[in-house]
Amino acid sequence: MAAEPDDIWQEDEENEGGPVKPFLEHLEDLRWTLIKVFVSLAVAMLVCLMAGNHLVSFLVYPLKVASRFHAPSSGSAVTLEWGTNMLGRLDRSNVMRWLPGLATNVQALQVVPVEMSGRWVLALEPQLRPQAPEPEVLVLLKNYSPISAFMVAVKLALYGGLVLALPFMLYFIGEFVLPALKVHEKRFVLRALAIGGCLFLLGMAFCYFVMLEVALSATVQFSSWLGFRADEWRAEDYITFVSLFMLVMGLSFELPIVLLALVKVGVLDYQKLRAFRPYWVVTELVLCAFLTPSGDPFTMLLMAIPVHFLYEISTVIAWFWARREQRRLYGAGP
Repeated sequence: MAAEPDDIWQEDEENEGGPVKPFLEHLEDLRWTLIKVFVSLAVAMLVCLMAGNHLVSFLVYPLKVASRFHAPSSGSAVTLEWGTNMLGRLDRSNVMRWLPGLATNVQALQVVPVEMSGRWVLALEPQLRPQAPEPEVLVLLKNYSPISAFMVAVKLALYGGLVLALPFMLYFIGEFVLPALKVHEKRFVLRALAIGGCLFLLGMAFCYFVMLEVALSATVQFSSWLGFRADEWRAEDYITFVSLFMLVMGLSFELPIVLLALVKVGVLDYQKLRAFRPYWVVTELVLCAFLTPSGDPFTMLLMAIPVHFLYEISTVIAWFWARREQRRLYGAGP
């Protein structure tokens, strides 16, 4: 018996997409989608702004981890003070060269005015009290302007809000886009979003627990090699560096999603990926050099290694898809 027209229409809707809507209804749906996206981002930014101090502690943790391996050992520094203010920390070996008669148990030098020949001059008075504790972090983070704290809070809210609101934003965008896709296209998009979200979090975790410690330590050592002191940084610059580094690393882990999507649409295949491998090595090094906030070669290589590993995984998956397609066509043949 021939299929009814209504059944044919429903089958076409299931295979080709959702029901056809007028143009103005699509605009109305798009307007509400944008409103929900911006509202979710605003709420996430507000939450991150209220938890700003906790986010700062979270982002400073890699600097504390790096300090465990690079902080000066106990007794290796002498504190230079003026009243109750600490002016800096001097290397003990240098102080002993400048002041050869200084006792070895001196832990601090106090700048005091002394009258000599009718004139007042500044002198260094040894202090035998207990040594001041070593700093918790490798580099001290400070604000140097009245609005620096406000700018730090804004950047924390922006970067943290983007990460926190991303699942909700993707969900609202999916509500608008998915009804127009075919059934197999919906299935592929949903899988890509789930795997892409896991890869994004994996990239950020790899950057937070592995790369940041190496990058921060390399930056301090490189500054020392050039002859500059790196014991103080602007808090705003540090927050920007760490946040962008984590976001860039998370986005770089989306490489398999992009490559496999191009394989699905027929632009690439595993043979092209395999042939492009030597050129990709140069391309990924150049991209990592530009995307790495610190720009040092150690961090660039550390970023390029997992990116290349993801490229190889994408090539293997593309090869597996090609083999499965060949087997399906061969089995369907005569």
